[in-house]
Amino acid sequence: MRYRQARRNSPRNTSLILDWMHIVIGILVVIMAVVAFINPENNMILFPVIFFLAAVLNIVNGVYRYQQSGRDKKRKASALGLIMIAVFLLAVMAVSAVSIWRRG
Repeated sequence: MRYRQARRNSPRNTSLILDWMHIVIGILVVIMAVVAFINPENNMILFPVIFFLAAVLNIVNGVYRYQQSGRDKKRKASALGLIMIAVFLLAVMAVSAVSIWRRG
């Protein structure tokens, strides 16, 4: 039972999940960005979604780096920087969503 629990939380599995998350969210963002820029009038709702996915990716990266940093202050600072960027992206997402909903 302990072995199974250790396997589930191993850094190898976590990094694999993180890699898959990068791939999936990256593909989604590229597809949505292309669709949104081809016809921005009909696909304005995609812009907040793109910002939200970018924020999710930054939050996940920041938390992962913070957990892996140990006592290294520079790595912790870079992790907190990623989280701050994610908060900024969430704010941009909120502003763009509000402006789209007011307009429409």
